[in-house]
Order: sequence, then C-alpha cells, then structure tokens
Amino acid sequence: MSIVSAFFLSILQLLLLILDLYVWVIIVGVILSWLIQFGVVNAYNRVVSAVILAISRITEPVLQPIRRVLPNTGTIDFSPLVLIFIIYFIKLFLGNLFVRL
Repeated sequence: MSIVSAFFLSILQLLLLILDLYVWVIIVGVILSWLIQFGVVNAYNRVVSAVILAISRITEPVLQPIRRVLPNTGTIDFSPLVLIFIIYFIKLFLGNLFVRL
C-alpha cells in the first residue's frame, strides 16, 4: 500500500466516521423531540434547551431542503428518515468508489 492510498483511506474512514456521528445526532434529535412532545423532558431547562439548540443548528440546514421536497404528512416528519437513507447511500457510494480505485 502506497502512502497516497493510505492517506486517501484515512480520509475516507474519517469521512465515514463523521457521517456516522451525524446520523446519531439526527437520531438523538428525533428522540429528544418525541420526549419533549410527550412531556418527559422539560424544554425550558437550560441544559435541555442548549442541547436542542445545538442539535437543531447542526441538522436543520440539511433537513429544511428535504422538508420542502417531501409532501406535508401532518404531524409526522419523515425528513430525518430520508436524510439517514441519503447518508447511508453516500457511505455505500464512497466505499464502493474507493474499492474500485
């Protein structure tokens, strides 16, 4: 294995790790929104509101374009699910792309 291919493999692994972490942030955001809706978590708590703000600032720029494309389904938001599918497609694409190099 050459140095260049090892470098690109490291970059790819780092990118895949970042995508995995982003998926977990999306999942935590969805679960947190459910807990707030059911009254389990108090959204007025300073720590909880800071976490909600951080998660929404990380995920909303990517979720908003997906929400514009998806039809309105009422109270159920499918945009996190669609985004997770897109991320997994990107991960598979990058993995297959690197294998072919």
